[in-house]
Amino acid sequence: MSRTFVLFLLLIAWLLPACNSTSTLAPADEGVGQQVSVAEGIYTDVSVAELQTMLTNKDFTFVNVHVPFEGDIANTDLSIAYNEIEQNLGKLPAEKDAKIVLYCRSDRMSRIAAETLVDLGFTNVWNLDGGMVAWEQAGMPLKK
Repeated sequence: MSRTFVLFLLLIAWLLPACNSTSTLAPADEGVGQQVSVAEGIYTDVSVAELQTMLTNKDFTFVNVHVPFEGDIANTDLSIAYNEIEQNLGKLPAEKDAKIVLYCRSDRMSRIAAETLVDLGFTNVWNLDGGMVAWEQAGMPLKK
């Protein structure tokens, strides 16, 4: 009986690290951002500093979802109202694993848009934590 117990403990010890591994739904940029769990998956919040680094080697579609328009961060690709994201999927990459970074004025609207995209099966969705307010507080300019 104790031999079986020891084997059971070894099996548990072997399986536990697998429980902590990154989900296949997780964005590929390990160590960047903070994952946010929603009903259908996850998206990742990034700080201003992290976004600045990401923008140096931009490999994503950058979307302003704020309404009404109050400016853009440089290198913005699209403006789609947060509450019309589902009706405008044709403007976004067709691949559900394509990296999409969203932002708005404060991050309330972009969080809603991020959750919508995750609910629709997108697996590499990012959100600027604090939005344009945090961006400007960090001394970064907006294009008006």
